Amino acid sequence: MLKSYKYKLFVTKKQQTILNTTLEECRWLYNHFLEQRKTSWEQSKKSLNYHSQAVSIAKLKQERKSLKNVHSQVLQNVAVRIDLAFKSFFRRVKAGEKTGYPRFRGKGWYDSITYPQTGFKIKDGRLKLSKIGSIKFKYHRQLEGKVKTCTIRRSTTDKWYASFSCIVEAKPLPKSDKAIGIDVGLTSFITFSDGSKIANPRFFRQDEKDLAKVQRKLSKAEKGTPERKKRRKAVSKVHERISNRRNNFTHQEARKIVNKYGIICIEDLSTNQMVHNRCLSKSIHDAAWSQFTQYLSYKAENAGRQIAKVNPAYTSQTCNKCGHREVKKLSDRVHRCSCCGYVCDRDHNAALNILALGTQSISNQSIEAPSYL
Repeated sequence: MLKSYKYKLFVTKKQQTILNTTLEECRWLYNHFLEQRKTSWEQSKKSLNYHSQAVSIAKLKQERKSLKNVHSQVLQNVAVRIDLAFKSFFRRVKAGEKTGYPRFRGKGWYDSITYPQTGFKIKDGRLKLSKIGSIKFKYHRQLEGKVKTCTIRRSTTDKWYASFSCIVEAKPLPKSDKAIGIDVGLTSFITFSDGSKIANPRFFRQDEKDLAKVQRKLSKAEKGTPERKKRRKAVSKVHERISNRRNNFTHQEARKIVNKYGIICIEDLSTNQMVHNRCLSKSIHDAAWSQFTQYLSYKAENAGRQIAKVNPAYTSQTCNKCGHREVKKLSDRVHRCSCCGYVCDRDHNAALNILALGTQSISNQSIEAPSYL
């Protein structure tokens, strides 16, 4: 399976200048490839592919000498990115979704480079990057498995990080027969089928006043001035703090669940549709259900746990005791069955239904199809 390792880099001013220059060269190349594809289709109705653009890099280096200061595979990765952007665009067109044609990248809007195979090496506690140099970094844990790629990214607060993608073997945890149903929500972040809950930390709500304060100062600064740049960075720092706290929280809670339970049942939510509700969109984004589900899924796969994603339809409206279904408003926080008289917390009832549906789907998968020979 694929595993990612992230490390903070400690770059000097000279290295920062080189990295920023490299990003600008990659941004220029990305915009150049995008312009090529756009012009080719408008003039001759021909679509360019990755190979045709990748082989043109050698000629471009003769015309733009500064491209020679960037590692060849980093430049080839730019062609990969523009190719993936168009493949995603055509997929959305075919599916009838909102298309979103690939856009040109403005200054500062290209913030990462990738070494796909070679050009990077860890030696003596430092990261050596071709065409850039040896960079000190916080090597807080050893890399495992086979390293596939190295991505250098600049955050909005001008911090630098290195991310390594590695192919590793799964490390199953000791077997557990415990099963749990999980209902995510806004009142409580998680309600388990055993009745326990995890409170919703609401990280964005906690720092909302601080964010509003720095945003007001930003709006008063004149565009294009050093003062506006300074205040924009202050806004980015607040967003980064919220993101880091939320990321740490979801990682830790997902790990606790995976360590404890062998079968994990959770709703397969489509948050993209749910955030269209203007009254709840901010709270849904703050809760980060998709992020939690993503972390839970890959940790469960690595630990050899079974995870079942069930259709969330009617899990809150169906009585887990008798199966009777009745419509509830979002404000109805207690489940009261008019058929059998069962009363419990609304989210607990949903978690019990999710557990039942999840375990049923797992048992159905384990049954082999009958032979008719």
